[in-house]
Amino acid sequence: MNKLILIPILLGIVTIVFISIFSISENTSQLQSKSIYEVGFTFYDVDKIKKSLSTQKIFMSSPIEITDYTIGQYCPYFTDIQNPIEHCATTVILDINGNSLGNINMGGTTDGPIMALAIIDSSPFLDSKQDVVHHVFQTMIETLVCDCWEDRQPGGFESVRIWLDAAAEKYSESTQSTLTSKIEGLENMKLILEITSTNENYLWTLIILK
Repeated sequence: MNKLILIPILLGIVTIVFISIFSISENTSQLQSKSIYEVGFTFYDVDKIKKSLSTQKIFMSSPIEITDYTIGQYCPYFTDIQNPIEHCATTVILDINGNSLGNINMGGTTDGPIMALAIIDSSPFLDSKQDVVHHVFQTMIETLVCDCWEDRQPGGFESVRIWLDAAAEKYSESTQSTLTSKIEGLENMKLILEITSTNENYLWTLIILK
């Protein structure tokens, strides 16, 4: 049976922060006139992600809606989120043999999501599933944010892969448990990359916030 991998709650763990701030001057007046649920990505974008990943032999289960007290385990609260998360949908990421690789989750209200995250277990080594991490995270960014990374090069990174590789190198040089890298301003959204190890497991997490 495929099991859902929950994003870990990292309390009291020393964190190395690797921040890349990318600011873009945008006209926000139009965005402010709409609800945050009406702009950016929607729950239906999961179908686009699923279709794109299938071309890389990475598959996704049908979404499961989470509305009970466990919602915070699948769509956790972040201090950057100003609006409540009352509705969450989670899917399992699978390889060609049906083995679970991780999850893609979206949270918000029934009106629409305000956050999305992908979490992948790359064990037994940090780079064991390097291509999977790259394909999933790049697909998430291209589908939910924009297909514009190479044009804008946020944080000075020429591609998503270079951002991930830089984070992995920084993490491997550190003795600390968690690395966090942030990029802000790309299509008025925030991207948070986390790499963490717990009990000999290596977890890669990408969080996209409206």
